[in-house]
Parts: sequence; structure tokens; C-alpha cells
Amino acid sequence: MPVPAGRAGHQLWIAGSFPAAAGGWKAGGQAGRQGGSGALRRCGREAAGMASVVLSEAEKLYIVHGVQEDLRVDGRGCEDYRCAEVETDVVSNTSGSARVKLGETDILVGIKAEMGTPKLEKPDEGYLEFFVDCSSNSPELEGRGGEELGTDIANTLYRVFSCENSVDLKSLCINPKEHCWVLYVDVLLLECGGNIFDAISIAVKAALFNTRIPKVRVLEDEEGTKEIELSDDPYDCIRLNIDEVPCIVTLSKIGYRHVVDATLQEEACSLASLLISVTSKGAITSMKKVGKGSLDPESIFEMMETGQRVGKSLHIALQKILDEEENLGTSRPKVGFLG
Repeated sequence: MPVPAGRAGHQLWIAGSFPAAAGGWKAGGQAGRQGGSGALRRCGREAAGMASVVLSEAEKLYIVHGVQEDLRVDGRGCEDYRCAEVETDVVSNTSGSARVKLGETDILVGIKAEMGTPKLEKPDEGYLEFFVDCSSNSPELEGRGGEELGTDIANTLYRVFSCENSVDLKSLCINPKEHCWVLYVDVLLLECGGNIFDAISIAVKAALFNTRIPKVRVLEDEEGTKEIELSDDPYDCIRLNIDEVPCIVTLSKIGYRHVVDATLQEEACSLASLLISVTSKGAITSMKKVGKGSLDPESIFEMMETGQRVGKSLHIALQKILDEEENLGTSRPKVGFLG
């Protein structure tokens, strides 16, 4: 999967092989009208809480046949991502933040470091807490629908980060059994244009890269009372090592083939998908199947191989972008919607 990284002005991109083909959906619409059925059905992966789209049978057939020929509606191949815009340090009152726009999917992540008490089972480690808000995306996801989707995404993130080496949690410990840093990761789904799990995982990794935690000292007086002193220097901080932080690669089965970075229309044509969390070295740390359909063992192994290959390329491109943005320094102008 060729994923060149570049910079347009101050905007940083992960680009797929092909830009969206102009008029691509016009062709699909014509196919639907020529089909003459006129029957539109609301479809989508509602079991996973995704926003649904309305497609005719002819439009779905058009998408499925294109995927079998390795030619998707927007001109991409089956293993190509859409253009992705990545920007870090977009929210001033957080310890770290990032915004990722993957096609029409728009994600904002903010991380806040606060002192807490270590968990009993891991007294010498800090921990992460995830909260996902989907209510701003569309009326469909207001109330219970958005809560269910948010809970599903948060549980998936907990599972992805349950791997011991994903984040060095021992570095978040201040005083064993008494004090540690708790990283509250808030994810806001601004717009859903398909493939939200991949976009969220990219945004979380970028925000962790941007996170700065103040250094602290534990002082003990003559009576044995311990006090915690925070450094006043904003540059005297701890940076997290994100080398082993995995990214999610979602592979959607359409017909006899599978695609990465599916759009909402492609998700409506897929009955089953496989979410694979992959490290920068290509190691698979977790898998999850979503959708009502089934996957045969041969398809699962093929999807795992594709996920490893695509995931490694995704990590390389993302790290290159984050390093380039880091080299711009603190004086770089903000280009996002909060700039």
C-alpha cells in the first residue's frame, strides 16, 4: 500500500494512492436509475451502531462488482486509504490533543493527565481511561444510539490498549500504591464518513505523541509525611514512547474480497468486518469481528495478512508526519478549526 506523506502549507497528510474520483457517485446514481427498481432501502451496520445510508440495489451491485475488480467508486484500490489530515496540539487546555480527518470522518481527541490512585492489581502503574462522545455527529446518534456506539468504541480501545507493551504505564507511577498519573482520553466524533475505528486509533496515537506530563518530585519531611511537588517549567515534562502503540485496521468483506478504509456506502454493502490492531512492527495484538455476516477461516487469514501489511505502512506514514510536525517547533501556526 503506497502511502506517501507530505505537507500542504501547514497541513499534514497521509495520502492514499488515488484521490477521490470526481463524479464517482454520479455513476453509481445513474446505475441505480437505470436499474428501474426505484426501491431504496435503509441499510448499514446498525448492529455496530454505525450511521446508516440509503442505497438502491443497483448502487450496491455497482459497488460490489467494482470491488471484485480492485476498483472502488472513488478510484482507490482495495488496500488504499483515503487522504487523511493529521494535526496535533489543537486544544490548549489539554496535556495532548490531535485532530484527524480521514475522508469525511472527523475525529478530535484530547488527553488530560490528572493525579490518581493506582489500581490495586497494579500498584506501580498508571492507567488510561477512555470516553467517547458521538452525539455531535448526527441526530441518529443522539441519546441512546450515540451512547451505545460510544461505549462500543471505548471498550474496543480498552481492549487494544490492554497489551502490556502498548504504553509504558510504569512511567506514569509517581509513588507506588499512593499516587500515579491517570490519562483521561476523550474522543469526540465530529463527523462520520465511514471507518471510524481506524480514524480514532490514529487520532489517539497522535494525541499520545503530543502528550506532555509534568515532572514531579516526592518530598518527605522528618515525620515521614510525603508531599508532591510539580515542576513549574512547562518544558520539564515526560513524553510517552508510542513506538508500540497499535493502530486499528478495519477490513470490510465485500463480495469475495475485502477492503480497507471503507466509506459509509461500502460499509452498507459489507455484512462482516474484521478489526485488527497492529503495531509498527506488524504484530497483531487483538482482533474483533463486527457485523451480522460470517467469515470463513481462509478469509480471516487473508484479512490478517492484509492488516499486517497495511498496518505497518500506516505506522510508517503516521510517524513521519508526526516527526515533521514536531520539527516545526512551538511557534508553528495553528491551521485547524480551533486555530
